[in-house]
Amino acid sequence: MTTPMTETEIADTATHGSFADCWDLDPDTIYLNHGSFGPSPKQVIADREEWSRRLERQPMKFFCQQMEDLLEQTASDLAGFLHTKPARLALIDNATFAMNIVADSITLQAGDEVLLTDHEYGAVRNIWNQKCRQSGAKLITAQLPFPLDTDGILAAVEQATTTRTRVIVVSHVTSATAAILPVEQLCHQARQRKVLTVVDGPHAVAMLDLHLDRIGCEYYCGSCHKWLCAPFGSGFLWVHPRHHNAVHCPVVSWGGSIAGRTPCWKDRITWLGTRDPAPLLSISAAIRFLNRIGLNTFREHAQSLIHFVRDELLSMDGCGPLCTTSAQDVVSMVSVELPQPEGWQPGYHGSPDPLQIELRDTAGIEAPVAAWNGHRFLRVSAHLYNSRQDMERLLTALRSAKTLQ
Repeated sequence: MTTPMTETEIADTATHGSFADCWDLDPDTIYLNHGSFGPSPKQVIADREEWSRRLERQPMKFFCQQMEDLLEQTASDLAGFLHTKPARLALIDNATFAMNIVADSITLQAGDEVLLTDHEYGAVRNIWNQKCRQSGAKLITAQLPFPLDTDGILAAVEQATTTRTRVIVVSHVTSATAAILPVEQLCHQARQRKVLTVVDGPHAVAMLDLHLDRIGCEYYCGSCHKWLCAPFGSGFLWVHPRHHNAVHCPVVSWGGSIAGRTPCWKDRITWLGTRDPAPLLSISAAIRFLNRIGLNTFREHAQSLIHFVRDELLSMDGCGPLCTTSAQDVVSMVSVELPQPEGWQPGYHGSPDPLQIELRDTAGIEAPVAAWNGHRFLRVSAHLYNSRQDMERLLTALRSAKTLQ
């Protein structure tokens, strides 16, 4: 059982500028991969455990009388955080699940085109590849400029858009390259051509100030287990009201058939079969935790560490910026291009670069080293539990790494 921190303890850590005690992390690991799998603080873990205990004490009452109302309250809390309306948010396990629902909800015909960028996340590309194979549509990739700039991004997507384009899928913050894309401008551009837009936004939640109603997309898929620090298994799907009736969940269960309740577009997403909704319900605790410390405190702390490590990495032989050339373009995560040793081959998902293995096994540092479009890169994340010392230890390990050059 996880012991929650008191309000006084949280306030004390904030006062002294050290937040590591809010987490229960492996003391033998320097964790610099929050961008992939963000661990929850002890306060949020305690909240998740309490929801699970409450379920186990009286499952029938919890599932049949309480769960829907509780999820709606959580959706209301999250809607306030994301500056939208609860009626537009459905809680779902993660952004990948949400993206599958979106793909299942959009009708495509043979000859239609779905446009992605070359920075899109692999799982998202897989989802739309499958959708296109099933429908006879074609998947098109817009090649964004290297390095990135807003005008070049807009021009590249505009140039790749044709009269056959039905959907544009774009990351708000890219996964591999850690770049913030101009999604509002892209959505406005697409809307002028009557093209649907789907934003994949797991990395944007809490890293950026999100006003979902302003973005202009039809669908927004998010995960809360990254910078928001909610438990694994917590995410959401935002849908513009004009598409609520079109939402179709590929998992068919009891949604929409509960006696005494008015059917809602979220029903099938809420009822996916018997599952523990504790991670979803703990989104509220994660929001409270970050709000108590302060979103600006988190962002300023993370950005200062990221700017420091970025500058030091760029001073090392063979290293350079990956896509983003300005330090102001990064907040809590950055990717830096690394030199490619003789005989180097890009790895695949689940097959880490030898440097990643060396950092983990010899220095106790967890940070992804991977490949994107033929570029070898290191991605570094920072959250409240990280420190300047963590970044210095990473730099020391890299300078002596056998597999860097």
